[in-house]
Amino acid sequence: QGQVVESGGGLVQPGGSLRLSCAASGIIFSIYPMAWYRQAPGKQRELVATITGAGSTNYADSVKGRFTISRDNAKNTMYLQMNSLNPEDTAVYYCNVDSTKPYPGLTWGRGTQVTVSS
Repeated sequence: QGQVVESGGGLVQPGGSLRLSCAASGIIFSIYPMAWYRQAPGKQRELVATITGAGSTNYADSVKGRFTISRDNAKNTMYLQMNSLNPEDTAVYYCNVDSTKPYPGLTWGRGTQVTVSS
């Protein structure tokens, strides 16, 4: 079964930026629609952004205009550029297959912690 490993999280001040990476293995990455998710303390995991194999994107309203999802199929890697971060963005960020599409999901990784605080 395919696997993913997230990286790039950290502590950042409000208004700052971070770039997350998601390295996938065990799948033909280029054909999979992928997504970033996040889970804040005490809340359910939510879908943040999606990207098809061809590069079409969609975003949750809460991050639209601030986050940019992208992928490099040659490197089996997906990215999430996060700008204008605010404390409400604090969460563990995960990547996986877009759950709204009829593709089998991958084993969940450990995620990467993003903390926005002054």
